[in-house]
Amino acid sequence: MPDPILWPAPDGDIGHVSGNNGGLMMQRLLDRLVAGGAVGALAELRDVNGTSRASSGVAELGTARPVDPRGFFRIGSVTKVFTATVVLQLVSEGRIALDGPVDGYAPITVRQLLNHTSGLRNYTKDLTTEGILRDRRRRWTPQEIVARAGRSGREFAPGTSRAYNNTGYVLLGMLIEGATGQPYGKEIEARILRPLGLSRTLVRDDSEVMPSPHARAYLPVGGKPVDITDYNPSTAGPAGGLISTAADVNTFFRALLTGDLLGPGEHREPLTTLPTGTPGVEGGLGITRYTRPGGETLWGKEGGFFGYRTWSFHREDCAWQLTVSATAGRGEMPTTAEVVRLLRAP
Repeated sequence: MPDPILWPAPDGDIGHVSGNNGGLMMQRLLDRLVAGGAVGALAELRDVNGTSRASSGVAELGTARPVDPRGFFRIGSVTKVFTATVVLQLVSEGRIALDGPVDGYAPITVRQLLNHTSGLRNYTKDLTTEGILRDRRRRWTPQEIVARAGRSGREFAPGTSRAYNNTGYVLLGMLIEGATGQPYGKEIEARILRPLGLSRTLVRDDSEVMPSPHARAYLPVGGKPVDITDYNPSTAGPAGGLISTAADVNTFFRALLTGDLLGPGEHREPLTTLPTGTPGVEGGLGITRYTRPGGETLWGKEGGFFGYRTWSFHREDCAWQLTVSATAGRGEMPTTAEVVRLLRAP
């Protein structure tokens, strides 16, 4: 577990994130992430005072190179919110039925894939360190990933429980392609990235190379950090394969939460939540609701991809937004609940 000095009790925090203290809060958070084991960390904060950026630590072990706060990183499961948004747009167009069965997987519905109640086997449970290192440059097809998960059978009957599930989002990517005739990435580009001008958000299922600038990421192996920055993201695809920046992620969530990406009929759908089993955390359709002690509510998502961790938190009116990326390698990273405890949004 993380050092309790670094990750305080629920009644502890590092100051309000509003007003002139916002930048100070952000810098202290990044410094604590680095002190707790991250190699480097970056963040962008948007509030009533404008936009602030900061970083801490180094971009690469063995160097003094600072982390560029405008740099690229793998956003991991924050990708799911992009995928869910495209699915809901297709629902509004009548091309996908939200509560209709998924072809070949009945009685599982599209909603159950989105809210993690499908009961499908989560394929990432079967990943091993040996396999991660061996297959880092392998190009996976979504059919291979879903078939691999299917060999283990369902974990529970659809709709009877909730368990976080990457397989469901890979299947949603296949569903997008079936409805549009285009790969999920092309639809994300056409429906989200280009309209919002997110030129620094990339779908790269055919390349393991990260764009520059970026911090390097590490996987602990035998007590030593192994550089795992270059990795083919097809192993995650629509469940976690996007590359982005803190600025682009903040812009995306603003558009989603303020209604620019979904019509009135679908805008509230992502915000319909279910308990996750973690106090103060409820899961919607792609997005997550976090409730801090005291009742403050934030929306967003956390994500991880082999050495990269992302946390993105937003007030529903987007008067306050924070996106953080940290690179692992020197110890355990904090849980999302621990990071949320450090924040006190206005």
